[in-house]
Amino acid sequence: MAATATKNDGVQELRKSDMMAHLLDALDQGKDIGHYGRLVFAMVARHFLSEDEVIGYLQKDRDFSEEQARALYLQVQGKDYNPPKRDKILHYQSQQDFPIIPNPDDPDSGNVYRDLQFPDHVYEHITDYYEHKAQA
Repeated sequence: MAATATKNDGVQELRKSDMMAHLLDALDQGKDIGHYGRLVFAMVARHFLSEDEVIGYLQKDRDFSEEQARALYLQVQGKDYNPPKRDKILHYQSQQDFPIIPNPDDPDSGNVYRDLQFPDHVYEHITDYYEHKAQA
């Protein structure tokens, strides 16, 4: 029962982002959200859902198997990818048919850092990256 509450809490939190709500709805409908849609979903959702929950959602994509979903999750987790910024998501979106950001004309749409509260380590990782880049 605790796992269901956790999942519902995580999904509810993800739905604060119009983009993530759009991806969740598309996956629930069995739509193919494209390679980059799945990548963005995994990069964001892993901070709110368990590994099995993320993999379960990715499998709802009609063109994505459990093995592919698990491999993508492990890649994102293993490389500790941070959620992408809006401009990166728009770049990804330009390379596939499925619209990752449902309203790309809205400058706030797709800004997951505005809509969601990530764990502290995500922000620390970003700060470390920019500090290292400034020193280079």
